[in-house]
Amino acid sequence: MRIKFSKMHGLGNDFVVIDAISQNVRLNPEKIRYIADRHFGVGCDQILLVEIPESSAVDFRYRIFNADGSEVENCGNGARCFARFVRDRKLTGKKIIKVETAGGIIELNVKDNELVSVNMGIPRLNPEQIPFAGENKAAIDPAITYPLSVAGNQLLISAVSMGNPHAVLLVDHVKTAQVEVLGPLIENHPQFPARVNAGFMQVLSKDEINLRVYERGAGETLACGTGACAAVVAGRLRGLLNEKVKVNLPGGSLHIEWREESSPVIMTGPAEFVFHGQIKL
Repeated sequence: MRIKFSKMHGLGNDFVVIDAISQNVRLNPEKIRYIADRHFGVGCDQILLVEIPESSAVDFRYRIFNADGSEVENCGNGARCFARFVRDRKLTGKKIIKVETAGGIIELNVKDNELVSVNMGIPRLNPEQIPFAGENKAAIDPAITYPLSVAGNQLLISAVSMGNPHAVLLVDHVKTAQVEVLGPLIENHPQFPARVNAGFMQVLSKDEINLRVYERGAGETLACGTGACAAVVAGRLRGLLNEKVKVNLPGGSLHIEWREESSPVIMTGPAEFVFHGQIKL
C-alpha cells in the first residue's frame, strides 16, 4: 500500500497529513508509529487524517494520532495545517471550514495572509468532562486550581479541556522549568485517567506569556495550539491575563482570544507546507 501525504508544521509542531477521501488508507498503531519515526519513517509529532464526515452539518472529519499510535481528541496546530491542506489539495474551496473531531466540532477560518484562525470551542472546566479525578470546585473556586502530588511535591495546577485534557502549571521561567522531569509524571498522573498534556506557563504581562508543553504520546513539542488555549483560559480565570494574549512557544507565537466562560477560544497562527511525498506500508 502506497500512501500520498504532505509534511506540514505549525510553529515547528510537525505533522504528516493524509487525504483519506481520495485514496484508500488503512492505518493501525504499528503503521502510525512507523510513519512517525524520525529515523525509519517520515517523522512527525502527529499524523492527521482527512476523512468524509459522519454529519452533513460539517465539511470533513478530522482525526489525530500521536507518534505512539494513540488517537487523541483535538490538536490546534494540526487544525490550522488541516485547513490549508484541504484547500491546497482542492478538497474544498471554502475559507470557513467546519470539521468534526473526537472532541467536538470546530471551525477553521483561512485568512487572506494564509494565517488560520480556529474557533476551538468553549473550554470545559468540569473535572468529569476533562476528565480529571478532582473535586468539582466550579461553584466555590472559579480559578479551577487544584493541588497535584507529583514526586513528593504539591503542585498547583489548573485543569482545562480544549477537547483534550490539559494541566497548566505556573512557573517563574520556562527555561528553567523541569519540563523533562515533571512532564511525563503529570502526563501519566492517576488523577488524569485519559492522561494529560502538561503546560508550563510563565506570565510576562497581562498580554503575553511564554509556554512549554509536554504532550500526551509525543513528549515536549515546539508548539501546542490547544495547550496555548488552555494556558490562556487558566491565566484568565486566575486574573492574570487580558482577553487577547500573545503566546510565545519554542517554535514561534500564537494569538489567543478568550472573552468569558461562555465564549469560545479563538486561536490564530501560521501553517506551513514542508514537502509532499509517498510512503510504502
